[in-house]
Amino acid sequence: MTPADSASALANDPRFTGLVEAARALQPRTVSLRRQLHKHPELGLRLPRSQAAVLHALEGLDLHVTKGESCDSVVAVLNGANPGPSVLLRGDMDALPLREDSGLAFASEEAGAMHACGHDTHAAMLASAARLLYSRRDALSGRVIFMFQPGEEGHQGAKHMVDEGVLEAGGRAVERALALHITATATSGVITCKPGPIMASADAWTVTVTGRGGHGAMPFHAIDPVPAAAAMVGALQTMVTRRFSVFDPAVLTVGRITAGTTSNVIPETAELEGTVRTLSDAVHEAVLAEIPKVCEHIGAAHGCTVKFEVNTTYPPTVNDAAVAARVLELAGSVLGPRFGPPMTDPLMAAEDFSYVLQKVPGTLAFVGACPPGIEPEEAPPNHSNRVHFDESAFAHGVAMYAAFALDALR
Repeated sequence: MTPADSASALANDPRFTGLVEAARALQPRTVSLRRQLHKHPELGLRLPRSQAAVLHALEGLDLHVTKGESCDSVVAVLNGANPGPSVLLRGDMDALPLREDSGLAFASEEAGAMHACGHDTHAAMLASAARLLYSRRDALSGRVIFMFQPGEEGHQGAKHMVDEGVLEAGGRAVERALALHITATATSGVITCKPGPIMASADAWTVTVTGRGGHGAMPFHAIDPVPAAAAMVGALQTMVTRRFSVFDPAVLTVGRITAGTTSNVIPETAELEGTVRTLSDAVHEAVLAEIPKVCEHIGAAHGCTVKFEVNTTYPPTVNDAAVAARVLELAGSVLGPRFGPPMTDPLMAAEDFSYVLQKVPGTLAFVGACPPGIEPEEAPPNHSNRVHFDESAFAHGVAMYAAFALDALR
């Protein structure tokens, strides 16, 4: 079957008839839950208010619902009319620690917390997808696992849920998985993804340089760690550009330099803190091995000692090629040809859906939600305190979740 034949078959498949219209009919519910979550954002793994809101949104549906132990997750299982495999749909729920300045009428009422990455929209779209799929459960041969996840922003919430058994929640191992991630810098309503690495690994590292403190006027009596640390910043950038191929990239950023207390004191220590992002396991291992080598040799040249520490947050997010292609095919057929463009380049940001994709063929895809009247490249991006999303795009996210499950459980 040619791609054109496949697209035609999908467009004429009765399981997808009226799917977008059904998602739009659920828009009041989707928006209401999204705004409720947005006004009361919560951070990390413990999200009691968000968990309660999701549970309330699922009321009236015959789902098998469980709550997490190590985190405030929600897992809901929908059994189809006939036996078959399990498919997983994920929506995360946690916010970011920053003060909102979006000007929205439903802006955050919680000091120092904001849904700046759109996880409120993910949870709301997934809850409406559960309701839509429940209404079409007679067309499902198998079960749908709805994964409402806390702690995506650096807290490894997906790993907590995997460890607690979300991938076997329906009594059978999940065979296919999808996560949608909203973005304000893409055309509203598009669904886009790519095969292979789509997001990077994330490592937070610290280098502590120790010398010997002294008087700022007599540096020859001290061992100054500051110039050693300064030399390391440039050397690390050179190491990345000269030791690693641009076709399998590494991004290294020094985000913090701390040393000293006043102008005339040479401190005993200086500290560098940064992040590394890579798209492959090989480069990931190699760059983490090179950082301490570079810093230790520079430290030795300055008479300083060096301590290197690393905290690996997330592995690369790697999409299954066949599943990613099918998602784009579904988007183009169910939503319309212009709403399923392929994504050309990966992002060097990180995602903990990577823990699911290490075990299950699946894909992470993006939902464009650029606000009307703004060009995507001009819109405040995710993680901005001014970001906001076009709510009309939510119906496409709901329909995409539903189409993915209906297609996998045909």
